Amino acid sequence: MKVTLRTDVLTNNNKAAEFNRELFTDSKTLVINLMSSPGAGKTTLLEATVRSLSGRYAIGVIEGDLATEMDANRIRAMGAQAVQINTHGGCHLDARMVAASLAEFDLDEIDLLFIENVGNLVCPSGYDLGQNHKVTVLSVPEGNDKIPKYPQMFMRTELVLLNKIDLLPYLDFDVPNAIRDLEAINPESRLISVSAKTKEGLDQWFSWIDEAYGKWTKQEK
Repeated sequence: MKVTLRTDVLTNNNKAAEFNRELFTDSKTLVINLMSSPGAGKTTLLEATVRSLSGRYAIGVIEGDLATEMDANRIRAMGAQAVQINTHGGCHLDARMVAASLAEFDLDEIDLLFIENVGNLVCPSGYDLGQNHKVTVLSVPEGNDKIPKYPQMFMRTELVLLNKIDLLPYLDFDVPNAIRDLEAINPESRLISVSAKTKEGLDQWFSWIDEAYGKWTKQEK
């Protein structure tokens, strides 16, 4: 028997994403959905970002994890407002979760809102949260196979941050090959090599944020 789904299974999520997007547009808050596998260094990267950019942007962070407020507490220690979402087993954030957390922020006072998604290279890429940009963090210890093995994630991201490049001398990771794999899957994306630990390459990441924020705030409401 053939079953036809007449209702988009993501309809409720997409409605919530549009609600979020309207709020972000009205407040001129630039929203970046940060995705990666567990342990790629998203939180450490956000700590460095908040530390470097808080002088010129008001920054908020939504932290997505299965449990605990450990990552949110790390961001709060940097001086930024952070709201924790615990999915209690869910492998990704959805737009309704994000919408429920937005009451914790005064979006008119937030320039940049980072959403640190649950660590997972599969599910998070398929859910629109109302963000302006999707950025994926890939780390050197994960190896060169992740881009071709998880194409949906890398097809849906406009920027890949290759983190932990301070480990390149000790691990077998081929950066030019990763760039070629990304170009083959998503020629519109780009890769920036960074180390959240040593700060190498972070200026390029910050410049990307500055450019994205400048374009966003010039748009008419």
